[in-house]
Amino acid sequence: MAGEEKNVIGWDIGGAHLKMAQAENGRITHASTFKASMWLGLDQVRDALNQLRPLFQSNSIHVFTMTGELSDGFPSREAGIRGILDFIGTEFGRDDIHIYAGRAGFVDLPRAYDLGSDIASANWHATAELSAKTTSEGLFVDMGSTTTDIIAFGDGKLRNTGYSDAERLLTGELVYTGFTRSALIGIAERVPVRGTMTPLMNEYFANTADLGRILGTLDEADDHYPAADRRAKSLAGSVGRIARMVGRDSADLDEGEWIDIARWFSEHQLRMIYDGAFMVAANARLDPTAPVVGAGIGRPQIMQLAKRLERPYVDFGTLIAAASEEARNQAGKAAPAAAVALLWFARGMS
Repeated sequence: MAGEEKNVIGWDIGGAHLKMAQAENGRITHASTFKASMWLGLDQVRDALNQLRPLFQSNSIHVFTMTGELSDGFPSREAGIRGILDFIGTEFGRDDIHIYAGRAGFVDLPRAYDLGSDIASANWHATAELSAKTTSEGLFVDMGSTTTDIIAFGDGKLRNTGYSDAERLLTGELVYTGFTRSALIGIAERVPVRGTMTPLMNEYFANTADLGRILGTLDEADDHYPAADRRAKSLAGSVGRIARMVGRDSADLDEGEWIDIARWFSEHQLRMIYDGAFMVAANARLDPTAPVVGAGIGRPQIMQLAKRLERPYVDFGTLIAAASEEARNQAGKAAPAAAVALLWFARGMS
């Protein structure tokens, strides 16, 4: 970094989680994800931030991306961007602070206020950009707790069609379904129960974390929020919540039947993501052998996506330099935070 080695901390301030990744000399040494319910106010983010302050060094450079401006704790996206930028200035000061503005690159805090459309929800751009710098061609897929980003890249450049959330929803580059927090009613309207397509209760009785818990694909450490009914996060608890979705109790069917129903939901969600990925890959004219690069806590689902697309799978964590396997794994879950930290190093800034 221009002849001077510095500690860089990347941050992704989201609507539900605060993610951070610490990079020293271009290697990720630590990454973490914390619950931070932005819709309840920025104090929630501050509480999460306070758990990380011991990691700060006096000479640290802090680089930020965000998605939290979408939170309904703000009256508008513009107000959300300004609110988060004000929060960054208050909590971190204005020295050695840089905001990732996507297609506009890194900017200092004062200039960021004039680049709201570039800064808003640009975390996908950071992770895809880093993937493009390390892989010749591919389809980047980041599945978090609530959303899935799908971005094609090749020859060191992104091949995205949309940029804003509204544009990317139309192009298939943003699929609003995630690995833990998505309500099952948002995945399907009916589910097969003993051979009959049964309408679902239009209530938040269960979420996708319940699917992963039943199917054994969920790392419990990644589920930071209470269950929909605030009861036990257990196999029996998840079965009971899914049973309620179809007006039943868990005792009405045997465990194998509930597992099949969870598998059906997971398959239906996978098809939602597949449709977006198929459209993005086709629009970008990706080579059939170009891999799927998977990031986020939903990597088990992304691995299945790669199989369906008949493409190789590459884990985002393997693309980054890390001090340990654990740091690499956690950085894969907090991919946007890791990406902005490493992109800063790649630009040779100081």
